[in-house]
Amino acid sequence: MSAPRALLTGASGFIGSRLAQRLLDDGWDVHLVLRPGSASNALPAAGPRLHLHRHDGSTTQLVEIMRAAAPEAVFHLASLFLAQHQVTDVERLVQANLLFSTQLAEAMAQCGVRLLVNTSTAWEHYEDGDYNPVCLYAATKHAFSALLRYYVECHGLRVATLKLFDTYGPGDTRPKALNLLKRIANEGSSLAMSPGEQLIDLVYIDDVLDAFLQAWRLLADGGQAEAMAEYGVSSGAPLALRALAELYSQASGKPLNIEWGGRPYRPREVMVPWTRYQTVPGWQPKVPLAEGLARFHHG
Repeated sequence: MSAPRALLTGASGFIGSRLAQRLLDDGWDVHLVLRPGSASNALPAAGPRLHLHRHDGSTTQLVEIMRAAAPEAVFHLASLFLAQHQVTDVERLVQANLLFSTQLAEAMAQCGVRLLVNTSTAWEHYEDGDYNPVCLYAATKHAFSALLRYYVECHGLRVATLKLFDTYGPGDTRPKALNLLKRIANEGSSLAMSPGEQLIDLVYIDDVLDAFLQAWRLLADGGQAEAMAEYGVSSGAPLALRALAELYSQASGKPLNIEWGGRPYRPREVMVPWTRYQTVPGWQPKVPLAEGLARFHHG
């Protein structure tokens, strides 16, 4: 039997690079779509089952890439994340999160590729709303879902969208709270933070990858009844930032010098994460937070 084929976007990022490696480890042929300027240091090592495609920005070339890859599965993780945007960021956000994403769906439609695991964010649901975007980034992710409905209804795409909460794991260098905690633990420096009452919902990278693959299996096996489904990828056990810092201190074995309340909450700070989500059927997180934090700190 020939190996299953996947096309993946966003492989230069933390989650995308780990998913690419996981697919290779599981025996897939993996086609990565990269922007010309995308960094390659996080990509899996070159091998006969890894195929790199540099996208020139055009829809026609992306159709050619899709036709050459002929994937059974498309995993779409590429995006531009900005918690707060500036005026000069609008074009970049729309380009990355709407234009490229729509080009990808069009390429799938043109080539008869039907199964898409899409990525979005729990930040579409500020204050637990059905739709209340925390920021413009979250609004662009929601807007793409609206565009996807056309491809589902008119071209037969079947879509599972994973709405991620906070994710983490060894080798994660993104400028998030855990890396701030890691820095002050290692340096013995101090850090001014918000009052720390906001709840953080952390899911370990291996569990996140399991969610992507389980969503794909549901699409492939007919286990997802509806043509478009949205799932929350949550730990199910969010905890306050202050409590997270204490747990991190225990996992690292180092004290943390934090000035709580030394800076204000940012505008539209998510104090309580989204709760009204459906979990990916057949998936649940396995890595306890204390264990995951220890792996992150020492990784």
